[in-house]
Amino acid sequence: MTYDEFDTYCASLKGTSMVIQWGDARVWKVGTKVFAIGGWEKINEPAFTVKTSESDFYVLQDQPGFRPAPYMASRGMKWVQLYDPAQFADEELLALIRSSHALVAKGLTKKQRTELGIDSD
Repeated sequence: MTYDEFDTYCASLKGTSMVIQWGDARVWKVGTKVFAIGGWEKINEPAFTVKTSESDFYVLQDQPGFRPAPYMASRGMKWVQLYDPAQFADEELLALIRSSHALVAKGLTKKQRTELGIDSD
């Protein structure tokens, strides 16, 4: 997946916006909360960082091409980084991004979700 494809997909999700920060990383937010980051790579390949459920975090952190997300996981947050996208199908990455968006959106207030057009669960 390229950064352009990543940006296009993230932009298609409800209530999202993007800022460039943290050393030129593409930081995607739902409302005011981060749900996906494109960047922070240590090699010349794209890297993607997402929030996960606790069970997915423990499974994914040991999968080829993944690691606990720099900075975030060391603070106890359940975020992983896909640093080698060739190890993971684009469709699976899109599912992780969608799941991260839903996890973060659930943390917003009902009023914020309503304002952003996000259905509450």
